[in-house]
Amino acid sequence: MIKKGIILAGGTATRLFPLTATTSKQLLPVYDRQMIFYPLNTLVKAGIRDILMIVSPEYSGQFLNLLGSLLKKRGARIVFEAQKIPRGLSEAFILGEKFIGSDSVAMILGDNIFEDDFSRQIKSFKSGGHVFAKKVPDPERFGVVQFDKNGKAVKIVEKPVRWISDYALTGLYLYDKRVVEAAKKLKPSERGELEIVDLHNFYLKKKELEVSVFEGEWLDAGTVDSLLAAGNVVKEKGLYKNFHPLVEESIIEFNSELKEIAKKRL
Repeated sequence: MIKKGIILAGGTATRLFPLTATTSKQLLPVYDRQMIFYPLNTLVKAGIRDILMIVSPEYSGQFLNLLGSLLKKRGARIVFEAQKIPRGLSEAFILGEKFIGSDSVAMILGDNIFEDDFSRQIKSFKSGGHVFAKKVPDPERFGVVQFDKNGKAVKIVEKPVRWISDYALTGLYLYDKRVVEAAKKLKPSERGELEIVDLHNFYLKKKELEVSVFEGEWLDAGTVDSLLAAGNVVKEKGLYKNFHPLVEESIIEFNSELKEIAKKRL
């Protein structure tokens, strides 16, 4: 069972300007709560209570004000690490080396919202790598996985120029402790980043990568239109009702405390 989780919530999110000129993308609202609560809920539902959140330095105070002690009294811990300059998703494992230690880890992107519950896969994880794929209409925008006739992953390519598959790899990754050293050995891509696809391929070449396909909603709120669409889907499908009590009760308590403070200021 994986007991540690990383939420990657850095970046500048220029596609969401001017909304992100004053706050982090992951702190924007998706229906009735900040976006960051959805990936946090994915980890908590799977039994993870030790969480590292990687954030941009300029918004670290905002994250701390919201989440610093939110879950503490309910037995969960959130610690923070500032990522000064984003150098690719794989850098998260290097930044989180001390946090990960000798444990396996789940990493989820702070702007990914899933309808499906991946608790079973996270709790049953033992070694290697495990990632999750979703059929999409525009695979050229993503890291894409190709399967053989038996449904086994055989090839993974980042934003392929030529079509190889309609299955995109989403922003939830399960890895054993070897991921830190593997990330350290990666070479930057042409765009100067440590690509997550290269980590997938590290395990794929060892025949230790499992790829699960899921059918539920996968929302990547990276543009104004997709942010609006995500809020509508969350409302229509009632995803905001599927929060673990630990998270939901913490949000309710936090809101109540803020209302009391506001009343005292009147």
